[in-house]
Amino acid sequence: MSEEKLYAVKNDEGKYWDFSDSTGFWSLVTSDHPITPSKEQAEQVADNKGGHVVTLIGEPEKVVLTKKQAKIVERAHDATWPVTYISGSTGNSDGEESLLMNAYVNGYTVAKEKKYLVYKVLGGKQKNKQAAQAYRSTLFPDTIIWLIMEHKIMSTTDSDQFTEAEIEHYGLQDCEKEEVTDDAD
Repeated sequence: MSEEKLYAVKNDEGKYWDFSDSTGFWSLVTSDHPITPSKEQAEQVADNKGGHVVTLIGEPEKVVLTKKQAKIVERAHDATWPVTYISGSTGNSDGEESLLMNAYVNGYTVAKEKKYLVYKVLGGKQKNKQAAQAYRSTLFPDTIIWLIMEHKIMSTTDSDQFTEAEIEHYGLQDCEKEEVTDDAD
């Protein structure tokens, strides 16, 4: 985050000084240049023409957290002593406490978990042509079904995508995996 600041002068009527022509206070919509990078100039206008200096600063960047870290920050907002809650929930050996404190103060976003297509390349006459792709059955919950298809046209629907935790849960660690990229972002 940049430490550069901009300044405006606002009067008691909610109007802003126009620094472009110095003719007076105007509504924010009407004013051409209601801001200045000079704190001294803003203070001088406030002293001579009335009003008070308003300091504008850039919004700090939100940090990216895992789902587990986000849950700690969410719970800290409900805690009587948020700092103590965050400190007690982290080891701080890797700077996690500082990261979560920053997220508590400045906001955060939750990182998207990587998702993968899981498949087994078929051998024999089908080698390098077809693959058996794993997908979750909608008919039989918590069940994996294999679909035989050409490797180059594998399906990428949500039921065909697995997180690392799901790959482990279903015992698919010995299979090939291909990361799914979300080109919409």
